[in-house]
Amino acid sequence: METAEIVLEETVRVVALALEFTAVLCIVVGFVKTFILLLKSRQVNYSPLFNRLRLKFGGWLALALEFQLASDIIKTTVAPTYENLIQLGAIAIIRTFLNYFLSKELNELPELIKKNLEKKENEADV
Repeated sequence: METAEIVLEETVRVVALALEFTAVLCIVVGFVKTFILLLKSRQVNYSPLFNRLRLKFGGWLALALEFQLASDIIKTTVAPTYENLIQLGAIAIIRTFLNYFLSKELNELPELIKKNLEKKENEADV
């Protein structure tokens, strides 16, 4: 192997590991922040709190998925066999669908929270 190939493989390995670590870190930070929000709240039923928790954690999960996908793409650059490419394609499709639906839900949640708050205010007025 040439020196350039060895350097490239090692660089890709380190960058991919850093991206995977960042993805795990995103999930951990999201969990901690969401758990702290849960502890600060006194509500425990299905309410705007539940939606805020999902919104907060969902954003961190979406970010983690992006880092994982980037890691997979980087890893494939040094070993582009048909098996690796098919595996990357499958992973990319799955993560893209997960990310799409998660993002869609996260975009709809603020409106749902607003509706729930308005509903509670109307019930309180009655």
